[in-house]
Amino acid sequence: MGADPEETLREVRLMSPHMYDALVEGAFGGTLARPELGRAARETATVAILAAIGGAEAQLATHARAALHNGIAPEELRALAQHVSLYSGFPRALNALTVIDEVLAEAGIPRPAVLHKVRLADHDTVVAQRGESGPPVVLLHGLGLDRRMWEPVMTRLSAGRRVYAYDIRGHGAAAGSPSPFTMADTVRDLVGVLDALGLDRAHVVGLSYGGGIAQAAAIADPERFASLSLLATTDFPFGAFEDRARSAEADGMRAQIVPSLTRWFTPAALATDEWGVRYARECVLRGDPADWAAAWRSFKGLDVQGGLAGFEAPVLVLAGELDASTTPEIMAALAGRIPSAIYQELPGTPHMQTLERPELVADALDTFLPA
Repeated sequence: MGADPEETLREVRLMSPHMYDALVEGAFGGTLARPELGRAARETATVAILAAIGGAEAQLATHARAALHNGIAPEELRALAQHVSLYSGFPRALNALTVIDEVLAEAGIPRPAVLHKVRLADHDTVVAQRGESGPPVVLLHGLGLDRRMWEPVMTRLSAGRRVYAYDIRGHGAAAGSPSPFTMADTVRDLVGVLDALGLDRAHVVGLSYGGGIAQAAAIADPERFASLSLLATTDFPFGAFEDRARSAEADGMRAQIVPSLTRWFTPAALATDEWGVRYARECVLRGDPADWAAAWRSFKGLDVQGGLAGFEAPVLVLAGELDASTTPEIMAALAGRIPSAIYQELPGTPHMQTLERPELVADALDTFLPA
């Protein structure tokens, strides 16, 4: 739980040494010490139970802190409160949410980003925003994920900036949008988001698939770009893109988990199974094969190599040292085809940069982007 029982249960020990012994030896040394449930699973269950029964706010706060200590993400705690509302009613869920919010504030964790629903040409999407003033920054996520991929870096980047992340068509809140679609459609979507937010120009950051969209848009509408940041991406399609589309159609989304996550993360991250890995796994598992296949086939139509040779705005190319998908060699060659590009390699970083090494990504972008 992250604290010495003599301190955590000090008042209990003073009121009743026997109750203290019963708790430490019977509960913490007995049931809670059993190995069948992992520590994170036990704390998740405990938070849910305490929220559901109500009237146990002090204990709920203690176990919400313990959940954070054992690797449960703030988003997961908030989702637990919403889950409880379905089974125990909104009053108890709202009380639990209040306690969780207080625990997160105590830990210095900000509240969720503001969400805007945006209507594009043929579908709706959702845009998350952090920061109220300063230069606008628009973030484009990787294929198979959604805007939440950027949460580990958004708070840092929003210091002195307005930072937006939206769900690309076929992903997140934009799942089930019309398909098939092309890279040109995703470019129109990006411009549509800029228009909906009232942004004449923005600093655009794209990772992987998002980087492909950003490049295509920068070629089509360069005047809308104050700068361009390309993370773990490519300026030409890979032969495997069609194979990945067909695999989802033939084998379903569960079959995409292992090949995707082993491309995206290091073995160490997969072993520790922290939030970024859990989030990515769930995104893939919950994805729709038709959306997945349509996105890969649109990416297969990427045709931007050499197209940014005359691009005048600043460009950052950010590679991961351990990226097995868009390797440092691929990224360095991409940077070499953009005369104005700054190339930077992040040590110990795989393909999903923001989910495994967000601090390095935030440092690089914070240095590159004006505030």
